[in-house]
Amino acid sequence: MNSLTQRNSGLVQRRTEASRSAAADRERESDGDDYESRRGEEEEDDGGDAKETRLTLMEEVLLLGLKDREGYTSFWNDCISSGLRGCMLIELGLRGRLQLEPCGMRRKSLLTRKVICKSDAPTGDMLLDEALKHVKETQPPETVQSWIELLSGETWNPLKLHYQLRNVRERLAKNLVEKGVLTTEKQNFLLFDMTTHPLTNSTVKQRLVKKVQEAVLDRWVNEPQRMDKRLLALLLLAHSSDVLENAFAPLLDEQYDLAMKRVRVLLDLDPEGEAAKSGANELLWAVVAAFTK
Repeated sequence: MNSLTQRNSGLVQRRTEASRSAAADRERESDGDDYESRRGEEEEDDGGDAKETRLTLMEEVLLLGLKDREGYTSFWNDCISSGLRGCMLIELGLRGRLQLEPCGMRRKSLLTRKVICKSDAPTGDMLLDEALKHVKETQPPETVQSWIELLSGETWNPLKLHYQLRNVRERLAKNLVEKGVLTTEKQNFLLFDMTTHPLTNSTVKQRLVKKVQEAVLDRWVNEPQRMDKRLLALLLLAHSSDVLENAFAPLLDEQYDLAMKRVRVLLDLDPEGEAAKSGANELLWAVVAAFTK
């Protein structure tokens, strides 16, 4: 009787240990899935290099616009400011924080639909969290076009000036300094001194330029809905920010003409039609519509 009790006790113990082991395995798998999900949300599709420096959409656009040695954007570029604000909205949309209100029975256009907060979970990026807080707390909600203008400070309403995100380029540059991509220097321009951020890690920018070039050359897909959403947004917002040609400058004449021709294909797309397709990100196409209307 005692031996039977011992065998039963041993069987129960082994079953308990096996259950605990299986539960631990499931927990590890779940943690791994969550980690991979987070990585997939933030990591660029550049061959899966786990050690690659992860950049936001805003940082990529700014990096394309920065002069490597001088460390500042062109003084003649008056498009990058609003372009970076558009990047923020798309980045928040891709991360599941923002979305457009439902279109309803009357099928409102993208530019008349309001931007609403889907999740207020912090992103870990101060600029994105600041923009997200503005959208969340604003009642009634605003459209994409209005948010680009408000975040840029382009409003005549003094009561809405507090929505402006200040020193965006400088703050993005500092993020890139922290990531080891840029460095900080002071340059004298006769009448004033200016903080500049020359390139210190050329590998990151070379990889970014290569990714942009290959997207419209070797890896071109003739169906935009099959393109990676983040890469598609990068191409369109880099063009709207007037920095895309910087990535195409090293190309041969024939490659340059082909690249610009394919970019024109993307620019000629109807945002309303693309947003209605299965799997499309409506907020992305609403931002595109705001810049191409």
